[in-house]
Amino acid sequence: MKNKNHVDPYSNNADFFFDQYNSLSFEKLHGCWLEQLSNRPGFALDVGAGSGRDALALARRGWEVVAVEPAVELRRKAEQFTSGKSVHWFDDFLPDLNRVRRLTLRFDLILVSAVWMHVPPNQRERAFRILTELLAPKGLLIITLRHGPIPAGRTFFKTDRGELEEFARKRALSIIQVSKEIDQLGRSNISWETLVFRLPDDGTGSLPLLRHIIVNDDKSSTYKLGLLRTITRIADSAPGMVLSRTDDWVEIPLGIVGLYWIKLYQPLILRYKLRQLPGVANCSFVKESFYHLSKVSPFDIRVGQSMESELGKIVLQSIQDACNTIRKMPAYYITFPGTKRPVFDVYPKSYRKKHSSIVVISRQELAKFGTFRVPTMIWDCCSRYACWIEPAIINEWSELIQSYENNADIVKIRLALQWEEGRRDTHQVRKLISSYIQKGYGVHCIWSNRDLRYSQTYEVDHCFPWSRWNNNDLWNLMPATKKANSCKGEKLPSATLLESSHNRILKWWDDAYFRTDKKEQFIIEAETALPLPSTRPSLSTIFEGISQQRLRIKMNQQLAEWHGLNCNPRIS
Repeated sequence: MKNKNHVDPYSNNADFFFDQYNSLSFEKLHGCWLEQLSNRPGFALDVGAGSGRDALALARRGWEVVAVEPAVELRRKAEQFTSGKSVHWFDDFLPDLNRVRRLTLRFDLILVSAVWMHVPPNQRERAFRILTELLAPKGLLIITLRHGPIPAGRTFFKTDRGELEEFARKRALSIIQVSKEIDQLGRSNISWETLVFRLPDDGTGSLPLLRHIIVNDDKSSTYKLGLLRTITRIADSAPGMVLSRTDDWVEIPLGIVGLYWIKLYQPLILRYKLRQLPGVANCSFVKESFYHLSKVSPFDIRVGQSMESELGKIVLQSIQDACNTIRKMPAYYITFPGTKRPVFDVYPKSYRKKHSSIVVISRQELAKFGTFRVPTMIWDCCSRYACWIEPAIINEWSELIQSYENNADIVKIRLALQWEEGRRDTHQVRKLISSYIQKGYGVHCIWSNRDLRYSQTYEVDHCFPWSRWNNNDLWNLMPATKKANSCKGEKLPSATLLESSHNRILKWWDDAYFRTDKKEQFIIEAETALPLPSTRPSLSTIFEGISQQRLRIKMNQQLAEWHGLNCNPRIS
């Protein structure tokens, strides 16, 4: 991939470069390192994917590939060339790779072929660090270096193997292979070097720090655990809440932290009446507005929900009280081991709610409370390992409550600690499908295209399986035949199946939501749960967000895929 300042020649001459790149064989060009690949295909990142030649070859070998290419016209041709294969295209570039990093993915293979000479020397160490942070444990990083004169009209920089070897030592990567090759296009004055690096560590990243806070850190209440679980929940289920991201920090609305906090504590305190600190003292955020939340369930105060003014006022005040406690207590006292330096930064604002008959909980509304900053490495760790971190927090939280409550029933505690958005709920969409069918409107199964008017039964399918990613958002609920829903079960739709269902999904969304009063709820839910651009999302960008989220869930949880009815998956 080329630095953004260097992409014009590749876009302006897309036909030439597309043909030139595809005149070379992937196996011949990269034969020196192919034996290093695992026999079990995984996830690959092709940086500067150009014509899509390498991405397509890896996909045919069974790899799921993320391909980044900033040259617009070249990328368009490459997308057509790789259509129907497990290749996901991004407009992104080194050294930042911002769009890729937003997904918090880690790759078993990162290929940087004929790209490094485009990265300015003063940006290379950062670019190498970012690449290594995207590697999975035991992952391979492959970089090819070009040596020779610079062609007219293109901006290259001199490359040096010693420079990369020094970067690798700093990042604790092992160099497992160095190869020299002649130029495959027959240019006698140009040569290449290929360096293969491996990440040998266990890939735990920030897990030791989180484990220290969960298990070893002194706790005078459950607040530290509550904040860590809140952040883990947001990182896993609401990546769209990120306001900004740098190498060091991820910034989210302080209001979403307060909202998830009260959703965690509401059943613990109001329904099950379990102490969250020793003695008889009351929790500092439990004020009059919080007690009024006994009338609603945590499920009814989720992001995207519209509520009458009176309830909205209660919820917003409860969020404000929670934010005050978070800032003064756990965010202040959670520090890096051996220091007084807080791990998290809080920047509150004085919240003022304009009078309105309806309150909608949205990212914009939650940002009015201020901002909350999480170290990027911790955010990525919480996103990748939520399915392991959250149970550890719950276990420690249970033991802490038992120490406050002499005769506390562990079953009761476990029930109280369940995330209450975690109840499967499809009734809203089921009613919508039923009303359409009764009116004689065609509603088609997303996965099989069968008209549900002619099916005796139908189901509402969670596109991403409910048991592995609790999400009842409208965008995630799909009309399906009973047979398709049963066959799909708890599997993820494959990339090719999702793409083949593209038009049916967009039509369902358009008919059911974009043309109805559910449009605002639909958009807010999608903005929260999916990695979308900051601009107002469209049906197409929401579908793109689903494709990216599918890849993220598959990578983080290693879920099996479903390829559709009567389809035997093949690597082709």
